[in-house]
Amino acid sequence: MLAIIAAVSFGLALILDLAKTGLGDVITANTLVVLGLLLLALHLAGVGSGTRSFGWRRARR
Repeated sequence: MLAIIAAVSFGLALILDLAKTGLGDVITANTLVVLGLLLLALHLAGVGSGTRSFGWRRARR
């Protein structure tokens, strides 16, 4: 899910950069690129995947 949001963020940043516009003083194409990179890093780290890889869960026998 985070990767999809990152892709949308990158797409919106590309459109804003090509149109040479922004969504205000704070949200620019560079801000959306940084947001996309953050979301992509969280996705690659496994945040939001819904699975636990720590082995804390006991396996039933």
